[in-house]
Amino acid sequence: MERTEGNVIAGGAVLECRNVGRSFDNYDGNGRNEVLRNMNFEVHENEFLVLFGAGQCGKTTLLNILAGLDMPTEGEVYTRGRKVTGPAPERGVVYQKTSLFPWMTVEENVGFGPSVRHVPEKERRELVKRYLELVGLTGFEKSYPGQLSGGMRQRVGIARAYANQPDIMLMDEPFGHLDAQTRYMMEEELQRIWQKEKRTVVFVTNNIEEALFLADRIILLTNCPTHIKEEYIIDMPHPRDYVDSEFLRLRQLITDNMDLTL
Repeated sequence: MERTEGNVIAGGAVLECRNVGRSFDNYDGNGRNEVLRNMNFEVHENEFLVLFGAGQCGKTTLLNILAGLDMPTEGEVYTRGRKVTGPAPERGVVYQKTSLFPWMTVEENVGFGPSVRHVPEKERRELVKRYLELVGLTGFEKSYPGQLSGGMRQRVGIARAYANQPDIMLMDEPFGHLDAQTRYMMEEELQRIWQKEKRTVVFVTNNIEEALFLADRIILLTNCPTHIKEEYIIDMPHPRDYVDSEFLRLRQLITDNMDLTL
């Protein structure tokens, strides 16, 4: 057990989930609904960790707790040994719906976080330029979200999160609403961005191919009350091939171990 000093745990992981549980009052006021139970895992520096499970199994609830947007009813979350008590710039979040400001241009959306943090204008412009280049949107700086495709809007959302320069990126099924071809292209883009600008990433999905394409490690979750069923180290080089024999073997192995009924 690490030595504890106030809210700080000496020698803690980049991100650590300790005995986390989350329950909600039922709508009829009769009892409680347990969504998460005894969640224990660590996330390592520059790791791409995928939380994988069937739909409606509590993945978004868990991600919101990691982000500090919700609090567990049991257990605690730590970032670099410090207890999470709310949202913080060190944890960037990208959701399936990008929630861009429609009245702002692309560059204004990406620069919004740094402006709120009072980053000097020259540095803010450099950040916006850097991350728009990173996501391949140079030339669209003056466009508005309504003028962009779904994939392009998601790129803006990723650039906006990166522009805040978080230690940890938390991504909740960011490509779930895209068509199959655009989703595949965005997975390739995200892997390229991650290889170029290393960050610790926690990525939520219910798509096994997406999980295997992106992950260093996959945590397989059960249905509610959700807990960890299995962990898989994905030791395949990038870029990955969907029809590679090892890819197909792991796909079958993990699929066979899933809880498919709710």
